[in-house]
Amino acid sequence: MSTQIRVLKTDGDHAAAVARLSELMDKDPAAGSADDAELELLALLIQSYEQSKFPPSPPDPVEAILFRMDQQRLAQKDLVPYIGSLSKVSEVLSRKRPLSLAMIRRLHAGLGIPAEVLIGESQELTPDPTVDYTKFPLAEMQERGLFGSVKRPVQYLKDYAEELVTGFFRCMTGLGGQPVMLRATLHQTGARTMDEYAFKVWQACALRKARTLTLKGAYQKSTITSEWLRDLTRLSAFDSGPLLAQEYLSNHGIALVFERHFDKTYLDGAAMLDGEVPVVALTLRHDRVDNFWFALLHELIHVQRHLTAAEPCIADNLDDKTRTSDQELEADREAGEALIPESVWVSAAVRISQTTEDALSLARQLQIHPAIIAGRVRKETENWRLLSNVISSAGKVSDLLKTQLVRQ
Repeated sequence: MSTQIRVLKTDGDHAAAVARLSELMDKDPAAGSADDAELELLALLIQSYEQSKFPPSPPDPVEAILFRMDQQRLAQKDLVPYIGSLSKVSEVLSRKRPLSLAMIRRLHAGLGIPAEVLIGESQELTPDPTVDYTKFPLAEMQERGLFGSVKRPVQYLKDYAEELVTGFFRCMTGLGGQPVMLRATLHQTGARTMDEYAFKVWQACALRKARTLTLKGAYQKSTITSEWLRDLTRLSAFDSGPLLAQEYLSNHGIALVFERHFDKTYLDGAAMLDGEVPVVALTLRHDRVDNFWFALLHELIHVQRHLTAAEPCIADNLDDKTRTSDQELEADREAGEALIPESVWVSAAVRISQTTEDALSLARQLQIHPAIIAGRVRKETENWRLLSNVISSAGKVSDLLKTQLVRQ
């Protein structure tokens, strides 16, 4: 070879190599000659240097679609099965509408365009293609601000459901990047079946809140005892009882959070085991003092007796009178016993008189809120008009928790 070949390290080396390459190309060397070998090696060195200095731009998704259309002599109407409508095809090709993940999958499968080209740098092809993302409560999620502050038309929410929902779950991964969804046991035997898509979103919101709390103690399996539960119920006698309960649980390593239910979840609360941390999440669907305390005790019985790594989440609709699972019956029974011991209730005057005076007297005896007594009378008799003055005078639990029930 007439020129010594070296690795190109500077722009000067590059310029000299390009000049030499041009000279060799003008000579049109014979195949297999020394000049031909030098030309080939110089071309490789120049290409390597240019790629290191000027990385190639990633393929453009729209250009890839146009190229495939040209290859296969396709018109815009031929893309309708992949993109959705002629107007959407026009918007995509004019770069007025981004490709959705659903479009990307169909274009990849139908036209053979590489998925990585269609995805580009800004998206990830991570959603599960077997999930129908349009079944998530998209409008309600938007109304709660879970997709950000920008309000979008309903059709947009459906078209980009995958991106919006998976983006939401990525943002809700919580501290330490832990997953937000736990396997949930739903004891559903009534006419109202819980919308599991909506429940997954509620669960993510509740766990996210729980993971932002700084608990003051560490949970021990032996923490919850009958006496511990009785001490907790005595906090109900105070107007700020729900807040005191939250602090009481925090001192023992249990997170108590409040998250409004989503439509069609028929949800009062759930007990969850997030790693080693028990979480009790309540919806306050029935915003009454008596319902709050029963739901709280019910979930704590689940924490005490039923939550395991194999069953880390139990969700409850306490209105479902047809529940027959042993777990739910046990949680109902033990929650009731912790609030009003059966040995006391069987001889309580208020069971017969159903008067405010007797309700207040029993509440003083048990050191609990009189609304709990009123709630027991109303539930047992199924007369929801009884002792309404006791229930209403207790006020709404949500009034104490306004800052904890704000939209996301």
